[in-house]
Amino acid sequence: MQGNKLKNYLHLHFIVFIWGFTAILGALISIDAVPLVWYRMLLAVGFIAVYFLIRKISFKVDKKALLKFAISGIIIAVHWITFFKAIKVSNVSVALVTMSTGAFFASLIEPFFFKRKIKSIEILLGLLVIVGLYIIFNFESQYTLGIIYALISAFLSALFAVLNGLFIKKYNANVISFYQLLFGVLGVTLYLLVTEKFSMEFFTLSTNDWLYLMILSSICTAYAFIASVQVMKYLTPYTVMLTINLEPIYAIVLALIVFGEKEQMNTEFYYGAFIVLLVVLLNGILKNSASIKKKIRKK
Repeated sequence: MQGNKLKNYLHLHFIVFIWGFTAILGALISIDAVPLVWYRMLLAVGFIAVYFLIRKISFKVDKKALLKFAISGIIIAVHWITFFKAIKVSNVSVALVTMSTGAFFASLIEPFFFKRKIKSIEILLGLLVIVGLYIIFNFESQYTLGIIYALISAFLSALFAVLNGLFIKKYNANVISFYQLLFGVLGVTLYLLVTEKFSMEFFTLSTNDWLYLMILSSICTAYAFIASVQVMKYLTPYTVMLTINLEPIYAIVLALIVFGEKEQMNTEFYYGAFIVLLVVLLNGILKNSASIKKKIRKK
């Protein structure tokens, strides 16, 4: 039993490492953010559909669910577009650190959907994140546009996570993911049709871009999602949360290795990044310890 838990814990670290590698691939792929997301979602839908067919998982859902998945699918599409935009106009380090604010956007959004009050500790931690971001803004002003894109992406990521927190109570996680990706790619397709962005050039990609897109859509999207659902059956939410918070750190280290000087920032950036990442980690510890105490009281 202990060996099985260790195996799944190591597997979770591998999944988080893969999520961190997503940002690296976004920087390596030469095409713009919108076509990048279109290809990512389209290919991922194909991979998950094949997985469904092999595992004989039903695609059936009710019409009401389809509407929910359509809205959330558009949200995740715009989240990814703004995320990759942030990387394209700044760099991986700036985008990932700013994206870490998603937990605090979730703290503000979650009470509205789950009918609870905003806790004072969440406001305090949120203010500390703003301090960290101010330090980054102040000393890395050339990346302002990237930080803005990343903040929008973080907000949408939080909104998406909160909505999925409601959906998961009623629907299968794999089915949710499939339809959200499907409606996401349909939404991006409609945008590309309206703006007349489809062209021969759109479908003419370099060999490297195709290779990176295949890795991004199969391993970093389809596989990582399905695998993350599996490990959650064996590990506590506390363990999962703490490990996922390592994603920006993995990504920043990887970016420094892959891109070198392009990712090297002023010392003040790392002060600000440290504050943001520390607060995100502290937020997770406080929330999970409160959850554990609540469970103990019920017993």
